[in-house]
Amino acid sequence: MTSPVLVTGGTGTLGRHVVPLLRESGRKVRVLSRHPHPDADGVEYVVGDLRRDIGVAPAVAGVDTVLHLAGAPRGDDTATQALVRAAAHHGVRHLVFISIIGVDRVPLRFYRTKHRAEQIVAASGVPWTTLRAAQFHDLVLDAVRNLARLPVVPVPGGLRLQPVDAGDVAARLVALAAAGPAGRVPDLAGPRVYATGDLIRSYLRERGAHRPLLSVPIPGKIGRAYRQGDNLAAPEADTGSRTWEDFLAERVGAG
Repeated sequence: MTSPVLVTGGTGTLGRHVVPLLRESGRKVRVLSRHPHPDADGVEYVVGDLRRDIGVAPAVAGVDTVLHLAGAPRGDDTATQALVRAAAHHGVRHLVFISIIGVDRVPLRFYRTKHRAEQIVAASGVPWTTLRAAQFHDLVLDAVRNLARLPVVPVPGGLRLQPVDAGDVAARLVALAAAGPAGRVPDLAGPRVYATGDLIRSYLRERGAHRPLLSVPIPGKIGRAYRQGDNLAAPEADTGSRTWEDFLAERVGAG
């Protein structure tokens, strides 16, 4: 294959794993970014803005596969619409989309927008693959670290998570991109489910820190969805190999 693979979100948490894996597989890579970066080691950076539909068509021109990894708290549906419009126009043969487990069940605004983006991909006419993944270890660590700065750490009551390693997700996406369009594929989550309080305690232990924890209920429909486990993977989902404990030991360490 001589045409490059286009990666949106190639400089983000997931993209920083995906781009090197694509290069290791022998693919040229084009990264769409809102900010300029120097080209390096078989990676071409192009400037564009998906939400404003600026520079999208030139970024898509000449590619056969697109990995759509870019995401934001708002505007994912608008950004995805701009991308699939350009992909359809330029004859892209495979669009790979990363989504989130529970987007059709947890009534968060961001999730509703992500679910609409899934539907836009499916209706685009471009051959597609969609993978839903659990929250990345990195995101969970950021949230836990922020909570643990408080003298009394609030613990969202009833919230359980099944965090997955971004490297595991990246490897799956690169394999899916090479395999060809497959529609909605099995979800990917981490190897274990954790209560939020256990995630916080493990972080504090790794830091050698001590804080009192206080359970705080999540109100309304969102709280009900989390208590029901609507954000968790189904039993038939695939699981990654790297655990939260392994990730935490490497990223935080004692002291």
